[in-house]
Amino acid sequence: MSKAFTKETDTEDDGPPDEAPALPAGAKNYMTQAGFQRLQDELRQLTRVERPKVVETVSWAAGNGDRSENGDYLYGKKRLREIDRRIRFLTKRLDIAEVVDPSVHHGRDQVFFGATVTYANQRGDERTITIKGIDEADSSHGEVSWIAPIARALLKAKVGDEVSLVTPGGVEKIEVVEVVYPTPP
Repeated sequence: MSKAFTKETDTEDDGPPDEAPALPAGAKNYMTQAGFQRLQDELRQLTRVERPKVVETVSWAAGNGDRSENGDYLYGKKRLREIDRRIRFLTKRLDIAEVVDPSVHHGRDQVFFGATVTYANQRGDERTITIKGIDEADSSHGEVSWIAPIARALLKAKVGDEVSLVTPGGVEKIEVVEVVYPTPP
């Protein structure tokens, strides 16, 4: 194929956008200080370390001649687009972030953002989750986003309250067994 029929742009999209679940309309992007710091650290790493290295590699590879068959150049440009997409995403998320300190609720028995909640279903099975921000929740560690159905059902409930959780299998009643917040510093 002739070079005249190929197109190389910086706006080319090589994969799905780097996005977390969308926030509900008008909602704030709540997150803990640790989650906010983690996103800031990732942004700093990308802008100060990774991106300059890739730019240097692409610059070097571009000087080596034919770019259409230059793997370093092609991979470098692709990686640069990925990094730039992630930088834009992180910048937008950090701009709208609202840092919340869950330790201000320490000693309370009502569920708010940042709470670690133990609940029991109708069969008596207990499960413990921590309610965190969209960008920091990790289900493999028992963390759920504050917009997740389980978190929305539990928010503002108190120990001993029974709440309804809508699941694919129908409505399930769950009881709040324990609410714990981090100890204030």
